[in-house]
Amino acid sequence: MFLLSSFEVIGTIAFTISGALVGIEKKLDLFGIIFLSITTAVGGGIYRDIIIGRTPPIAFANPTSSIISIITALIVFACNEKVGRFQKVITISDALGLGVFTAIGCRTAVLHGANNGFLVIAMGLGTGVGGGILRDVFVKNIPFILKKDIYAVASIIGALCYYHIHSYLPDILSLYICFAIIFIIRIISIKYKLNLPVRKN
Repeated sequence: MFLLSSFEVIGTIAFTISGALVGIEKKLDLFGIIFLSITTAVGGGIYRDIIIGRTPPIAFANPTSSIISIITALIVFACNEKVGRFQKVITISDALGLGVFTAIGCRTAVLHGANNGFLVIAMGLGTGVGGGILRDVFVKNIPFILKKDIYAVASIIGALCYYHIHSYLPDILSLYICFAIIFIIRIISIKYKLNLPVRKN
């Protein structure tokens, strides 16, 4: 599980950077930037925990992710002009984070007794994209996943695979397969600029 935990940290950092950069773009003060960063990083997990009845949410019971977010947000605030040079790294880390958090969301739902496929998939999706949705809503943007890129769809496909294989394969292998499917779909969609169709009037 060490490798999975490492990926989770990478995903947390990537999502934090995303939140911090949006906060800077919207000219929020330091508190606003930190708040938006934490929301982006842990918002999906909080949503998942509330829905499945895990209280208090793990983000509050174990503040490690929030602490990582605060430190990362402060670094981005201090040197945000340099962050843009690492856009490719951020994009790859974000894809890693989406895969890891979706897999963790599915696993958490199953461990808490969810045997309904829709619920398991919804919890995986919510964990993966929930923080980004909250970030965009807070700054009055149309959520990114609703207007561009194969992002939520990648999460759904990975979660669907996890639900169908977790009963037949070892737990850790199911997690890694879910993660790998999402990561590969994201990277392919980014490389070839694949998007879902948009209606043009």
